[in-house]
Amino acid sequence: MAKRELPKHVYRQRNGIYFQRRGWPSRKFQNEFGTPEFWKEYADILSGERQAPRVVSRNFSALVDHYRRSPKYKRLKPRTALDYDKYLDFFKSIMGDANPAAMKRKDVIRLRDANAEKAYFANYSLRVLRVLMEYCVDLGWRETNPAKGVPELKTEKSEREPWPLELLDAYRADCPLGTRERLVMELCVGTGQRIGDVLEMRWSDIQDGAFVIRQNKTGKELWVPILPELHAALGAASRHSVFILTNERGTNRWSYRGASQAVRNVRERIGAVDYDIHSWRYNAACELVEAGCSDDLVAAVTGQSPAMVLHYTKKVRQKIRAIQAQQKRTEQKRNV
Repeated sequence: MAKRELPKHVYRQRNGIYFQRRGWPSRKFQNEFGTPEFWKEYADILSGERQAPRVVSRNFSALVDHYRRSPKYKRLKPRTALDYDKYLDFFKSIMGDANPAAMKRKDVIRLRDANAEKAYFANYSLRVLRVLMEYCVDLGWRETNPAKGVPELKTEKSEREPWPLELLDAYRADCPLGTRERLVMELCVGTGQRIGDVLEMRWSDIQDGAFVIRQNKTGKELWVPILPELHAALGAASRHSVFILTNERGTNRWSYRGASQAVRNVRERIGAVDYDIHSWRYNAACELVEAGCSDDLVAAVTGQSPAMVLHYTKKVRQKIRAIQAQQKRTEQKRNV
């Protein structure tokens, strides 16, 4: 396709055809060149019917603002968007006036290594930058993504483990029935769900002695019977909101930050700092395995994939199998 065939302000890039005009945001055409749909799309852009606010300059601040208005950002889960926001604001603070088209792979590596002492921050910022720069390519502001293929920092990952029974007992002793701290723990352990799903639970989700759950991350629908410990905690809870876990005023659901900090305070008091709020999901899976449940029975409660069931329960499985193996060994010696 020759350039002269294209209308004014329309250019062919490697990954599509774009409308590019000084002072206007770049737009990728969604329809094939020459079709009636293309010409309507072109006319709409010129007439301003689909025109977003004009971009004064192509810098990182403008790129971040543009991304936050995009369908890609709006499709993120609320928790993911909250995580992304921290890093998007970080990019604006350190390179808001810089031109993203000038960023090179060495700049991405330098930014990653500058935060090497905070490996989690460095790696997560790299992931978000990779997404942001891919969006920059989609806008037609640059040809390639300089963050693509840049490896994350290698870290020593500590395996998350379930809370030991004595610490769960200590937690229950510290948080009596009727407190939010006790209720959030019983909900996490009793249903085996992620904290994000637990915080979304409503009283109307309780049907026929069980929770009806739709997992935010997977979209799976589960029906999970209520255990006696959870039943007691629910019975002691106040019902002044549609949500089971509410904020201080009881006007809305408890935020992740609020719940996490409240649980952190309890962990510090009882000496359980090494075991966090997410470890309760491990407790649920491991208790099911210890009760003799097969993988599909565990998944029926937690909603996990077979691979994740194995991951969450591998240590307790090894312990159970080792006990069985040593028992067989002892029995064999007796028979001999």
